[in-house]
Amino acid sequence: MEHIKYMRLALKEAQKAKELDEVPIGAVIVLNGKVIAKAHNLREKNQSATAHAEVLAINKACKKLNSWRLNGCVLYVTLEPCTMCIGASILSRVDGIVYGAKDPKGGTLGSLYDISLIKGFNHYPWIISGICEDESSILLKTFFKNKRKNDME
Repeated sequence: MEHIKYMRLALKEAQKAKELDEVPIGAVIVLNGKVIAKAHNLREKNQSATAHAEVLAINKACKKLNSWRLNGCVLYVTLEPCTMCIGASILSRVDGIVYGAKDPKGGTLGSLYDISLIKGFNHYPWIISGICEDESSILLKTFFKNKRKNDME
């Protein structure tokens, strides 16, 4: 299945974030079966609240295509996107979003609320959840468990 292939690439990006002591979230954007952008969280490194993997990947894809419109693109991300990242996805017109793990503290595609149910947007990407969910979830849980352990030492 193609979704698994691209989600595994997003997981590699998440691993890069982990190695930088960033929250391990990765994103990949695909157009016509070709990866056009990859990114991982860089909030700590960049000291920027907006340096989420999805936003960074969207920015790279826009630059690559020389357009703010990402029609035909699919965003793969290891964690259910937050409000900011869904907003960027809608505004950039990605066709679809595929994500791994649910985010009960910040996810806005069903966990806290579902932004895709709000009427009035001029674009709605299709959504698929749960692709490589276990791998995504384990990576995040292990990261935070180790963070708490290190904080107590």
